[in-house]
Amino acid sequence: MLSRVVVAPSGFKESLSAQAAADAIADGVRRVLPDAVLDLIPLVDGGEGTATTLAAATGGRLVALPATGPVGERIGTHFALLGSRDTAVVEMAAVAGLSLVPRALRDPGATTTYGVGELIRAALDTGVRRILIGCGDSGTSDGGAGALQALGARLLDADGFELPHGGRELTRLARIDPSGLDPRLRDVELLVACNPYNVLCGERGVARVFGPQKGATPAQVEELSAGLENWARVLTRDLGVLDTDLYGGPGTGASGGLGAGLAALGARLLPRFDVLLDHLDLDARLARADLVVTAEGALDHQTPHGKVPAEVARRAKLYGRPVLVLAGTLGEGARDVPGVDAFSGILPAPMALAEALVRACELLTDATERALRMILLGARLPAHAEVSGTQRPSSVR
Repeated sequence: MLSRVVVAPSGFKESLSAQAAADAIADGVRRVLPDAVLDLIPLVDGGEGTATTLAAATGGRLVALPATGPVGERIGTHFALLGSRDTAVVEMAAVAGLSLVPRALRDPGATTTYGVGELIRAALDTGVRRILIGCGDSGTSDGGAGALQALGARLLDADGFELPHGGRELTRLARIDPSGLDPRLRDVELLVACNPYNVLCGERGVARVFGPQKGATPAQVEELSAGLENWARVLTRDLGVLDTDLYGGPGTGASGGLGAGLAALGARLLPRFDVLLDHLDLDARLARADLVVTAEGALDHQTPHGKVPAEVARRAKLYGRPVLVLAGTLGEGARDVPGVDAFSGILPAPMALAEALVRACELLTDATERALRMILLGARLPAHAEVSGTQRPSSVR
């Protein structure tokens, strides 16, 4: 009997927010289980929607302000003040996210995190004791250089001239002058919610893994990688970084290397779910569920490495709860995500990406209905129909 269903999805990038995804899934559940109690928990991973979701969950509020966007123009953005009033949330995607970069301008060698530093400075103006920076969905690859410039650091070339914005400029960085950094940074706790699997440099460095998604050509990937290696070297030397490996430490590659830049200022890089989900009382709510439904844009081999469905499944399994995952696309490794009992793609037939993005809400609702009807059918099968041998998650198409 499915009397209580927890709906805990992530957003679908450039299509549905986490809240919109939760609402769409709830509509599908109601078609099949009209009397079920639904507990909607839109989940954030540090990317789009983080500030809004945490403000709502804690009785806080959003602070709207203008700041520098990723391609250098002034845009309207925001940060959050949580209900505790001692913590601000700066969502980097709200000021430097990929969705804010027009497709014709997607050049990660030119985009900047300057606006992130402006939001941190505005949060400092409120007198908070703690600033949580959410990393995810970035459109940048400047290592957080822009953010440090906005906070007062001077990035200088060999002739003593200030570097322009953009990750491609980092190959020319010769020296950092930190004397102008905002002194209030010493009195506030900076916490960076990030994916610890993302590192700054090396073969799995952020430029090589995510640069192409942001529009980088193979030649630009190598240029950005070289720039970020130089960035790590100069940061370590000129800011006296002693206890953090900026080259390959966990989370240093978060949001195009923003993690490394903030770590050099003394920020703590923490696994994002450890920081974010405690505000939502997720574990207690999962424990009360008869079924857990989660969702994300893609379910594949990357899902176990810090994605929302894997984290939801892991936590749900602590209480023995069954987990259904709905995804925009299913890729290699979809059936191997630990803790997932069933999964379903939301597309009923092949269609163009543009159409799928426009129809995402409808497709997700319909897919939820189909999946739940299959689950209920399976529940009615006689016990002797069980398949012996090693069990694998079922794929509900």
